[in-house]
Amino acid sequence: MTNTASDTLLFLRSWLTKPLEVAAIAPSSTRLAAAMTTEIGRYTGDVLELGPGTGIFTRALLQNGVRQDQLVLVERNPAFAALLRGRFPEATLIEGDAQHLRLSKTRKIGAAISGLPLLSMPRQAVRDILEAVFRHLADDGCLFQFTYGPRCPVPAALLEILRLEASFLRWVPLNLPPASVYRLSRRRA
Repeated sequence: MTNTASDTLLFLRSWLTKPLEVAAIAPSSTRLAAAMTTEIGRYTGDVLELGPGTGIFTRALLQNGVRQDQLVLVERNPAFAALLRGRFPEATLIEGDAQHLRLSKTRKIGAAISGLPLLSMPRQAVRDILEAVFRHLADDGCLFQFTYGPRCPVPAALLEILRLEASFLRWVPLNLPPASVYRLSRRRA
């Protein structure tokens, strides 16, 4: 189970230490978690989660029928990684940077979700992350990304280069701060 107060304190401490890396002063809300995971369920297959933090999206995935052993969690913050290891022992946890993601070629990912602060990252890092995610995603797989900004966090020029398209899914005003959810997918031929 979770401890909301201690999760919030851990998030705040991490934000104070590395504000551009964490980019939020509190964990995402359950409403944002529901918006991010609504299209993912038991038949999706393996799910990649980038920057799971304290696991709010991870718990929503489990509630949607995704099994723990279908989860690949990529977390570079050691404190969050330790917390996730204890909460989701059957998930595959990669303690490292999503920019350098390498998964087994036999593992096909059905969907990916990202809590990474793309707006505060250098463009090349965002490109490396997207290339890594889509290298491992099934052909019809999508990446679900949220942002606190007013538009898609991936610039249109980068979407064009990577042959991706972004669709706005929903706005979640009851999150701190309010957030928007986007679906990124391969452009249809």
